[in-house]
Amino acid sequence: MMTSEQIISWLLKGDVSIQYQTYRDLLATNKPALRKKIESSGWGFQFLSHRQQNGYWGKSFYQPKWISTHYTLLDLKNLNIHPVNKAIKETLKIIFKNEKGPDGGILPIGKYQRCDVCVNGMVLNYASYFRVPENWLNSVIDFLLAEKMKDGGFNCRSNTSGAVHSSLHSTLSVIEGIIEYEKNGYSYRLDELKKASELSQEFILMHELFRSDKTGEIINTNFLKLYYPGRWYYDILKALDCFQLANMAYDKRMNDAMEALLNKRTKEGLWRLAAKHPGKTHFEMEQAGEPSRWNTLRAMRVLKHFQIDY
Repeated sequence: MMTSEQIISWLLKGDVSIQYQTYRDLLATNKPALRKKIESSGWGFQFLSHRQQNGYWGKSFYQPKWISTHYTLLDLKNLNIHPVNKAIKETLKIIFKNEKGPDGGILPIGKYQRCDVCVNGMVLNYASYFRVPENWLNSVIDFLLAEKMKDGGFNCRSNTSGAVHSSLHSTLSVIEGIIEYEKNGYSYRLDELKKASELSQEFILMHELFRSDKTGEIINTNFLKLYYPGRWYYDILKALDCFQLANMAYDKRMNDAMEALLNKRTKEGLWRLAAKHPGKTHFEMEQAGEPSRWNTLRAMRVLKHFQIDY
């Protein structure tokens, strides 16, 4: 098995966005000049190069997956591209001017003309990261809090087909959005959002990250696969990475998920990209079945945060 130093050396041979996050998250070293390079080289530059003259990616805000404006902005946020980017800010201005739904969120598609909880959790995530004016987010916050469910989480079908139980997919997307909102200094209804995030974290822990709270059975075997990019889908590494970002303390209800994560290491001590969510992409960052710098980086920062030897 490779030593941690050898794994870090391997990570530092990756894309500039991987390099930046490796220095920051695993070596506790901030590299602002390296971060600035994300927009002019590698994956960041490739994503930006697909932006059209009308300010959108793909055909529209949400079509087609995964090359739409929405998912491209999420990808750029997850690269940790510098938040002050003129092109991205112009696109966000267009979105918040033209894509608001009647219930206050950003409206993706659909005959119901009702906004989607999961999508708006992701919007809150990248819009907060790119530091849009707070008043642009107020109606999104109002929409999300209005859709909070009694069991502590969220479900994208709560305002369409009448879901009565929260979804791990939607719940995690909203938690990620709230974390980024608070991190960037926004204050509108912040106490309510923090409470909602705490209840949502408890909802995920109640399910031990992937098990039915009633039977203990695995809810969906895909939750145990390590995807990247995650899109709107839930999996255990995405959840654990969110928990470390929220600076959560270790909870014994993470045990099974952590064991599953550790068992997915290769003999070299890396993590593979298990699969990809099907759909058109701008380009492929990594190949399914091969060692993944994205998954290895995320797994290692999870283990570092929870002080688990890797």
